[in-house]
Amino acid sequence: MTLVSKPTLPVNNVTEVLAWMRSNSDKATYGHAGIGSASHLCMLMLLKELGLQMNGIPYRGTGPAMNDLLSDQFDLMCDQTTNTTNQIKEAKIKGFAVTTKSRVPSLPDLPTLDSGAIKGFEVSAWHALWAPKGLPKDATNKLVAALQAALKDAKVIERFASLGTEPVKADLATPAALKAYLEAEVPRWGAVIKAAGAKGN
Repeated sequence: MTLVSKPTLPVNNVTEVLAWMRSNSDKATYGHAGIGSASHLCMLMLLKELGLQMNGIPYRGTGPAMNDLLSDQFDLMCDQTTNTTNQIKEAKIKGFAVTTKSRVPSLPDLPTLDSGAIKGFEVSAWHALWAPKGLPKDATNKLVAALQAALKDAKVIERFASLGTEPVKADLATPAALKAYLEAEVPRWGAVIKAAGAKGN
């Protein structure tokens, strides 16, 4: 995920944007791809860590949100590198930081929030494959094998890298690993959502 802003926001680095957020939280706005989307939850987590509240604007997907960010319709967004990398590289929006523990190769100039601005901050968007309950074991095994093969494919890795992301390690692409990950993520994000309150801002 990346913390980005409209092109005209009067700040140029992560220190400045966080200071701006603290000084303007009562009037600042952020857009997101819809209630409960990765971009929404990322910003909720960030605001929780900063002890701020800010007006959120829900959109029907990242596309419409990005269009309005490009045209200065709101101030900030926290969105996936797959949606922001090219816009940042082309200087159509401002990029300030990534939310992973390490820098993203496709955006080497962006620091991590964890590196000093907000110690311990980490948010990653993830995706999973799902199947109907009761799927036969042999079918599950075939799907897992195909997924793991795809994650090791050089073309897949190259394409992911161009979008500022990377495939999960093959040994984590299993039903058991996904179950364990979900069991850790649900309470973590449940606390963020509860702290945001009913309005979701």
